[in-house]
Amino acid sequence: MRVVIKPSVAKGTLKAPPSKSMAHRALIAAALAKGESRLFPIARSEDMLATMDCLRELGADFTVENDAVTVRSSGNLHHRGGVLNCRESGSTLRFLLPLCLLTGERITLCGSPRLMERPLSVYERLCEENGFLFERGEGSITVQGRLRAGEYRVAGNISSQFITGLLFALSTLPEESLLIPEGKRESASYVDMTLRAMAFFGAEVTEEAFGYRIHPAKGYCAREYEVEGDYSNAAFSEAFNLLGGEVRVEGLREDSVQGDRVYRKFFPLLKEGSPTLDLSDCPDLAPILFALASVFHGAVFTGTARLRMKESDRGEAMAEELAKCGGKLDVEENRIVVHPSKLCRPRVSIRSHNDHRIVMAMSTVLSLVGGKIEGAEAVKKSYPDYFETIRDLGILVEKDEAE
Repeated sequence: MRVVIKPSVAKGTLKAPPSKSMAHRALIAAALAKGESRLFPIARSEDMLATMDCLRELGADFTVENDAVTVRSSGNLHHRGGVLNCRESGSTLRFLLPLCLLTGERITLCGSPRLMERPLSVYERLCEENGFLFERGEGSITVQGRLRAGEYRVAGNISSQFITGLLFALSTLPEESLLIPEGKRESASYVDMTLRAMAFFGAEVTEEAFGYRIHPAKGYCAREYEVEGDYSNAAFSEAFNLLGGEVRVEGLREDSVQGDRVYRKFFPLLKEGSPTLDLSDCPDLAPILFALASVFHGAVFTGTARLRMKESDRGEAMAEELAKCGGKLDVEENRIVVHPSKLCRPRVSIRSHNDHRIVMAMSTVLSLVGGKIEGAEAVKKSYPDYFETIRDLGILVEKDEAE
């Protein structure tokens, strides 16, 4: 899909979309609980559909009505025989692979080519050390084994998603386990989100100096759960306020542990000066922060190495697309320098790189200078009604009928 965006200003009030990160975790916790849980609101994004489809293959049942999801489960996972299609969701793949290792069954997980390129070394090593099957195929991974309670050490600087996956799996076992991240922990706030969801559904984990003590399972409890608003996506709406807009986002939990809530601290720094900002705990904010830094006074961003492992190589993707508008980024190993620029309308279309956050960040830029985005359907991954939402705020955006 190609969209055309004309220079325009966003004004109005909107309700923050539900947190994708918390919804992933709530769906898994509900699937591990015996009985019936009701979760709301849940956006029908590609990532949410992927997690529900995969959990269905592991024995849970789902009924979707409007923005509410009813989860019915026996509390004991079993493989129904199908392939677990994770689509493009790294969270789905990394959260559920350890759950597959609870069953002792041979299970294949598949996904997009880009997803299958993303690192899985933590699980590959775990399987090797325990004599489990870990077999890579054409666009797929097949595993088989039966995870036992014990002490597990994982690299803390790759992705918190591995820690989350193991926390969920080990918390179902009847004996205590220890999970020990080694080295610097990145995206620690995402583990905090996992612990909050697990505790709500009855799992017991104690965070200690060495890592996490996972207490013997007492069984997850079926619950009604309200998914909090998403700071990650709200950032892209509130970014319009720095460009002359007046957007108010409601429904964001003030005591949230979402790391991306830091955008409310970062945005004023970008408007006022040329700060140095660490993105190691908020990689999803990188595209919109790069865009705003380019509009204003530039900035230096550290902790950017993991951006290469997202839906796109986000540093290189933003460098390529902002260059079309006159921007300049220097992409280094673990640092990105954004130069202040006088942005202009691009002569060629912006490419999405099949990355929802690239689309949303560049939409913000185009609200200033105008232009077209190819592959704009990438927003369906996390924010299916994104363009309808910004249109309601006054951004002039239309599908290009000439495509």
